Amino acid sequence: MKKTLLSALLLFILITGLITLRFGSALVQEGNPLPILISIMRLELSNSEYEQVEESKSSHQHVSLNTGDSSYDVIKDFMDEKGWSYKEQIGSGYIFENGEETIVISTRQYSKTLFFMGYSK
Repeated sequence: MKKTLLSALLLFILITGLITLRFGSALVQEGNPLPILISIMRLELSNSEYEQVEESKSSHQHVSLNTGDSSYDVIKDFMDEKGWSYKEQIGSGYIFENGEETIVISTRQYSKTLFFMGYSK
């Protein structure tokens, strides 16, 4: 019994170590990976085009599926619902206007199937 438990524990540690070595930098590229992983799970289990990761008074972060060129339509639709008009794209930033206000949504590729978007006020 002790040998089986010890073997299982060593196998778990070995697998965890291999995953950390292989994907460690990707898992922590946005800081604490737990909120992002939870949002990704919610995204996968829902019919939504995006899921919120974090929100504060000054910034908002979301994850969305990467469906090719139409992936960025999610951002445009999201901001349109909030009353913002798309103006132009500059690199990985999307500029929106609402009256006299201007906001930039920045995007980052998180994996082959996900991208990360955020904005600050």
